[in-house]
Amino acid sequence: MEWRGQGILLGVRRHGETSAIIEMFTAAQGRHLGVVRGGTSRKIAPHLQPGAQLDVAWRARLEDHIGAFTVEPLRSRAALVMSDRLALAGLNAVTAILSFCLPEREAHPGLYHRTERLLDLLGQNEIWPLAYLQWELGLLEEMGYGLDLTSCAVTGTTEKLVYVSPKSGRAVSAKGAYDWAERLLPLPDVLRGQGDAEDIEIAAAFRTTGYFLEAHLARDLGDKPLPEARARFVEAFSRRL
Repeated sequence: MEWRGQGILLGVRRHGETSAIIEMFTAAQGRHLGVVRGGTSRKIAPHLQPGAQLDVAWRARLEDHIGAFTVEPLRSRAALVMSDRLALAGLNAVTAILSFCLPEREAHPGLYHRTERLLDLLGQNEIWPLAYLQWELGLLEEMGYGLDLTSCAVTGTTEKLVYVSPKSGRAVSAKGAYDWAERLLPLPDVLRGQGDAEDIEIAAAFRTTGYFLEAHLARDLGDKPLPEARARFVEAFSRRL
């Protein structure tokens, strides 16, 4: 069994004395693990950094074996993040969440291409938080937890939509909220692709997407906690408010 493709390195861990197990995300193969022989060597290890874009070839005797990767570096994103705390926190959030939620060896080509475009924006801190928010919305959609923010779940109106139902993920208008407003999540304009996307609105939107990542996605994956890397990124972003 074998395949070849380009992908994003999500994670790496030592395997034995000289090898490493890497976790790749590719358009056709999804999240896929494999062994890199000599992966801890001075020649290869510098290229095995989370977020790196690699050309990989995977081979195994049987399909259900972990198999082995050979890797060729395409581009590193390490230089973009090592001197930038927000960029580093963002990269760590993306790779940790993907590693957490993606089923192994299940293709998600749309999500892959969105992720590649997002990571190519690293270091552009004026636009990256908004791009990351849009990526989280796309991730929720891809995983089956998409938000429906087109009309009020109670009244059907498309005007004055200011809340999101934590149960259904649907928008709720000011009038439709009645006495339940305190139990609803915020719906800033930026979540609907409207307004000026001010940082304070993006921060409010992170509260809403974070709720669905934690209370719905993570719960359904066996009630595992969402990776702390996501909270660290939101905290790093919030410092600039």
